Formats: sequence, C-alpha cells, structure tokens
Amino acid sequence: MLPDALAVTHTDPRPVLVVEDSDDDFDTVMHAATLANVHNHLIRAADADVAQSLLACTSANAFAFMLLDYNLPGLDGLALLDQVRRDYSPVDLPVVVFTTSVNPRDRDDFLAAGASAFHIKSVQHADCLHTLESIFVHWLNRTASPNDAAPSPRTGRST
Repeated sequence: MLPDALAVTHTDPRPVLVVEDSDDDFDTVMHAATLANVHNHLIRAADADVAQSLLACTSANAFAFMLLDYNLPGLDGLALLDQVRRDYSPVDLPVVVFTTSVNPRDRDDFLAAGASAFHIKSVQHADCLHTLESIFVHWLNRTASPNDAAPSPRTGRST
C-alpha cells in the first residue's frame, strides 16, 4: 500500500477507461485502485473495438485517463493509440500504457505515437500493484498538464 501521504482524496472524479483483455490483469487493476483509495468508476474495454465505441459515444474529456494494454485481441494498443491521437488532441485524453512488453522499441513507438506514459507490468504481483497505485495517484491528482508523464516507480523520472 502507498504511504499515507500518497493515499489522498483524488481531485479528478471522472471515470478511468481501462483497455485490458485479461480478466486477471483487470482484477489487479481494480485491486490497485482500491489500495490507492480510488473511488472513480473503472470502465473496462476488453479490446480496441469496445474502447473505440466508448470513445465515440462520449468526449475524450469524459475520462480522467486511459490505461492501455499493448497486446489486445484484434487491433493492438499501439494502433488504438494512433487512432485516439488522430481523433483527440493529447491534452484531451492522457493515455498511460501498461504492458508486459520489455522491448525498448515498443516503449519508443508508444511515446512517439503520443502515449502520456509507458509502464511495464511486473511479474511480481506486489510490484505490479505498486506501479498501478502510483499511476492512479499521479493521473487522478494532476494539477499540471495532462501530458506530464508519471514518475517511474523505480527511477522517480518521468517515463
């Protein structure tokens, strides 16, 4: 669990769009949200088509941020990000990539396509939860530009 200083009431009440096909990984996201004291509604899209439909029915400003997996059935996360960035400006919808890919090229491709941050899912459950808690705390308590990247839990630097 995050230190008490980080477990604050979140300033952004909008829902979070979670684009994640794995039931287990979505359960981990929900657990981390609970640990981070997140009361925002988490709206799950199990693939890019569902995410596109949700975005088409609302404005990008309807969501605090999108938590995006790379490996999705059908259209992958990078292709979805490309479409989101064509349809919405980067300030309208921060997109935080949370993926198992450790390939530096994938990170570079996502950031070049307009991802707001890129994080790797740890195989260690506790580390994964900590990373997700940090993501929630940062992106739901922003006072700076939505394009500011969340600090890396390992380095403290923006990713």
